[in-house]
Amino acid sequence: MPDQVSMLIVDDETSVRESLMHWFMPEGYRVETAGGAAEALDKLRDSSFDIVLLDVKMPGMDGIELQKRLREIDGQLTIIIMTAYATVDTAIQALKQGAYDYITKPVDPDDLSRLVRNAIEQRRLIRENLSLKEEISSLISVDEIVGESPRIQEMLKVIQTVAQTDVTAMIQGASGTGKELVARAIHFNSKRKYFPLITINCGAMTDTLVESELFGHERGAFTGAQYRRKGKLELAHKGAIFFDEIGNIGSKTQMDLLRVIETKRFTRLGGNQVVEADFRIISATNRNLEEAVKEGSFREDLYYRLNVFNIQLPTLKERASDIPLLVNHFVRKFGTAMNKPFTGVAPHTMEWLKQQPWPGNVRELQNAIERAVVVGKPPLISMDDLPCPVNWRSSLEAEEVLPLAEVEKRHIQLALDRTRGNVSLAAQLLEVDRATVYNKIKKYCLSY
Repeated sequence: MPDQVSMLIVDDETSVRESLMHWFMPEGYRVETAGGAAEALDKLRDSSFDIVLLDVKMPGMDGIELQKRLREIDGQLTIIIMTAYATVDTAIQALKQGAYDYITKPVDPDDLSRLVRNAIEQRRLIRENLSLKEEISSLISVDEIVGESPRIQEMLKVIQTVAQTDVTAMIQGASGTGKELVARAIHFNSKRKYFPLITINCGAMTDTLVESELFGHERGAFTGAQYRRKGKLELAHKGAIFFDEIGNIGSKTQMDLLRVIETKRFTRLGGNQVVEADFRIISATNRNLEEAVKEGSFREDLYYRLNVFNIQLPTLKERASDIPLLVNHFVRKFGTAMNKPFTGVAPHTMEWLKQQPWPGNVRELQNAIERAVVVGKPPLISMDDLPCPVNWRSSLEAEEVLPLAEVEKRHIQLALDRTRGNVSLAAQLLEVDRATVYNKIKKYCLSY
């Protein structure tokens, strides 16, 4: 047994205490003994124990009352009752108060050892379960959605509200705005968070494949179906299923899905056994489903079933004030992952990033920063580290014509950023002398 397991033996008979102590110590337990309730309470206040072997019949405070007091001090304590008076009432009373089990005297050491090992295994499983729950709870929180803009703060409040309910939610927004991140935030802040969140990308599969993925199939249902397979609806039991790009599913799948939403019952392909599953549906789309309903390409009844609670995600252009926060978040994230100690982004580079249109939204910005961390050299990301550069042509087309002095200022700052503040090298790039660069730095209050 693990040598870290600690045991307290409480019995008024010295022979029982000593025999049990000599039995368990060679098995690797840390064992202490107490001859009565007062001594046991003192020991528990001074030290912690995993297991308590507790006699019922003792002078003064009996084992049943002592059990209550011990659990008040340590609610996680595992208590095994030892009694020569094995009445049903005594056993039931002890178990109702939280005892793990009881054993009758005279105690068989082998039986007691097995009982203790089982109790320890149960403690281990309980602790692992608590640890897993804490890990799941920390997987994603609303706080991991980076942003301080009014649109994001409003969205965070909506996520907190909808997470506490079990309603069907639809997330709408352009590509790259973080629809799956929001879906995960909803799920992992809900009462279903200890059960799976199953994702199905409707935009990447044909109608037939979506049907098989959703409902599963029986062996022989179609060519190549050599075994029974559970569908994602079945796997999502007690959890949630996230339909990414729900607007791309075909008419047959729409009809089947509508029926499932209404009944939470379905059959696998090629089978006739009805499968029941309890799941929450979260969907996402970058299409205008209201227009699709008007066009007849998306069922109106399904749309209203899916769109019980609607969450609209802003584009990055609509929350441009969050770009510095996002950039620094991605620099820290990828810098840590790649063991590269970046401290941030050069000031001129950050200004340039803030001015870009980012049609791919947060995903495009994230990819740009990841690439920069890969090729860049700490401590700061510079313009040279960004992709070629990001959206340079679209940026030029989108920008208005600037005054010549502003162009000169930006160009000199770019040279300084690329040379990491080396004025001599910047002067060589600009094909001017160092004094000219120093004068321009002073004139335009440039950083280097």
